[in-house]
Order: sequence, then C-alpha cells, then structure tokens
Amino acid sequence: MPKHSLQTHPRLIIGAQYFVHFGVLGIFLPYFNLYCYHLGFSGLQIGTLSSLRSLAMILCSILWSLIADRFGVRRPIYILCSFAYPALWSLYLFTDSFVPMILVTLAYAIFFAPIVSFLEAFAMDALGGDKKGYGRLRVWGTLSFIGVVTIMGRVIDRVPIAVILVLILSGASVQAVFSLGTPKVAIRKKQGFFTGARDLFTPPVAVFLFCSFLMLVSHSAYYGFFSIHLEQLGFSAGFTGAAWALAAGAEVLVMVNSSRIFARFSQESVLIFSMSVAALRWFTLSQVQSPLLILLSQTLHAVTYGTFHIASILYIDRMSPGVAKTVGQAVNHSLTYGLGLMVGFMVNGALFERVGTFAMFGVSGGVALAAVILSYSGFSAHRIR
Repeated sequence: MPKHSLQTHPRLIIGAQYFVHFGVLGIFLPYFNLYCYHLGFSGLQIGTLSSLRSLAMILCSILWSLIADRFGVRRPIYILCSFAYPALWSLYLFTDSFVPMILVTLAYAIFFAPIVSFLEAFAMDALGGDKKGYGRLRVWGTLSFIGVVTIMGRVIDRVPIAVILVLILSGASVQAVFSLGTPKVAIRKKQGFFTGARDLFTPPVAVFLFCSFLMLVSHSAYYGFFSIHLEQLGFSAGFTGAAWALAAGAEVLVMVNSSRIFARFSQESVLIFSMSVAALRWFTLSQVQSPLLILLSQTLHAVTYGTFHIASILYIDRMSPGVAKTVGQAVNHSLTYGLGLMVGFMVNGALFERVGTFAMFGVSGGVALAAVILSYSGFSAHRIR
C-alpha cells in the first residue's frame, strides 16, 4: 500500500468520528436545555443538570485518561465508553422528571466524559509531524454541526422537541460503531509515566489552565442559556438554529487555515486574542436585541471557539510529556469544558432566575476580560511572538 494511503487512512477515520460526534452536539448544545425548559424545569434545575454532567466529566475524564496512559489501553477504553454512553442515554426516553434525570445524567456522563479528549489525542497521533494541520481535520466536526443545527431548527418548529432524545441516541450509536475503526497506536512504555504526568504542571501550563477555565466559565451563559435567551426574545427555533449554524460556520475559515495562522502567530498570542474577542462578544449580547446584531456577534465564534480551541489543543500537546499525552488533553478538557462550564452553569442558573439573560452575558464579558488580563500577565514572562 502506498505511504500516502497509510498516512491518510487514520485521518479519515478520525475525521469521520469528528463528523458524527459534533453532529450529535449540534442537537444537544442548542436544544437539550431548551427541552428541559419546555419540561418546566427552573433555571437552577437546568444549571444543576448541566453542572452535574460537567462534574462527571472533570473526574471521569482524568481518571479514564490516567488508566489509558498508565497501561496503554486508550483505544479499548475509548470503545467501551463509546458504547456505554448511548446505552445509558437511552434511559432519558423513560422519564421527564428532574430527580431521575439527574441519575441518568450522572450515569451516562461517566462514559461520555473521556470521549472528546481521547479523540483529540488520537488526532494528534494521526497528524504526526503535521500538528498545525489539526484544523483541517477538526473542520469535519464543524461542517457536521452546521448542517445538523440548521436542519434541527426547522424540525423543532414542526415536531415536539422531545425528538432530540431519539436523534441524539441514534447519532451516539453511530459514533460507537465508528469507534471500532479507531487506529491502533503503539503502546508507550510505562516507565516514567508518573514523572511525566507530574512534569505537565509547570507555571506556564498553570497560567494557561486557569485562564482557560475562566474562558469556559464565560462561555457557560452561551452554551447553557443562549437558545432560551432567543426564545424569550421571541425568535423561532428556526432562527435559533440559524444563529448556532452561523457561529459554527464562522469556524470553518479558521479551521482550514489553521496551519497559516499558527505559522505566523504563537499559540500564546492566539489564546490572548481569543479571550479578548470573547469579552467583546458577551458584552455585545448583554446589550442588543436586534436580530442582525445577534447574528453578527455569532461570527465572533470563529475566534472565541475556533482559534481558542485549536490553540489550546496544540499548546497542551506541546507542553505534555510524551508519556502523558492523553492525560494532558484530559486535564485541559476537564478543567475547562468540565470545571469551567460546571461553575458557570451553576452561577448562571442562579442568575437566570434573579437578573435574566442580559445580565448573565454582562457577567460573562467581565469574566472573559479577567482571563485576558491574567493570561497577558502570566504569559508575559515567556516569549510571545
């Protein structure tokens, strides 16, 4: 088989899994909390469900990754979790009560937790020396998200929103089947693992993780309550889907041009810039009701998620010792999308009841601005190109 085929095949498998995984997120992120809102759950209850999911992701993502890197079993764990997650998700079909939904959320999140960080680690392996081309691989997830979220906006205007439960189950089941094709990688030596894992936590990494944590706290109002915010403003589900799709669409240019971006700018510089744009984005949403301005603010997702996410993945891969690559991605994902969103969901769940969504986005802007100041100060001791 030609060398090119051997290099391309793993990337196709990883790209396919990005496509399915983020297609499922195109249903979950905009519409699951809206589904809970339609069930009559309060903002605090919605925030609690989201936070418990994030809590499980914090603990379990790191635990699974430690086992994976210590014993060289990343692929078997990934396949196990990919099948267990949809099996447990299916329990949502049998209840619409808050307490049972808490139990289901905790159960499925235990296995959902490591999937994306493991997938990122597989992607780094598949890219080899072409890590700056990560965006071209990850863009398949973005394209899927755009298509799914656009279609779902139109679907939910016509059918009961509970249809999302079945659709998420179906997509997650397809992802499980695809996980069987995940490329095998050489098992790293166990020697030096604990030293390598300990060496991950250097001062620059601590600055990065804390500022990234704040960045995701600031995003929690968006991920948890943006769709509810739009519904309260009187917009249709179709408009909501279009807004989410526009945000994802804005990522595409960033993803396909990631090699050029990171050849010109340092990862630290891109991180600081992304946090600055996030502050602008949230302050804008805290003030506007115009559909045009809301849609324009969504284009900033190219930076607040696109460049920030790519820079984060590349930075933590660069800073992680070779024996602890999965742990590095898991720690990053756990402290940001796990702990950051958990704290943010709880705070915003309480703010939703007391001050409303406009004030929530104002608070988010302040948190992102704090991340800018701290990251600039922290990285200033290191070279920023």
